[in-house]
Amino acid sequence: MAMGPILGPGRRGRRAPMAEINVTPMVDVMLVLLIIFMVTAPLLATGVQVDLPDSKAAALEQEREPVSVTIESNGAVFVDDAPVPDSVLGERLRQIAAGSREEGGPRIYLRADRALDYGRVMQVMGEINRAGLRRMALVSGPPQQEGGAP
Repeated sequence: MAMGPILGPGRRGRRAPMAEINVTPMVDVMLVLLIIFMVTAPLLATGVQVDLPDSKAAALEQEREPVSVTIESNGAVFVDDAPVPDSVLGERLRQIAAGSREEGGPRIYLRADRALDYGRVMQVMGEINRAGLRRMALVSGPPQQEGGAP
């Protein structure tokens, strides 16, 4: 804490507290931290180049292609481009879930026509969930530009 002299009769050299805060040390510390983070951040983002040795071991199985479930504007359902009637949709989805070794099953891409009733989309989503498939993503088209054609 900074002290300033009080000049008065008989009280020479005595200091009283000043009401100012010296922020210079805090600024110095913040600038040092900023420099440290600016130097270390690029090192964390890039890896170290390593020349890996060869191996005769088989490659690990990569994640399978996602299963595509498509609902046309008339309500017809397709699983990977094959039409599936509503009566066997649940069974077909359970077969897909049983054939997967991944927890939650393979990733499911659900594509639905924009003209469809919301209830129909929710019905198919319910069948996917009931089959034990938990990794589902809804697919949309690219964004359209304002006032023009897509």
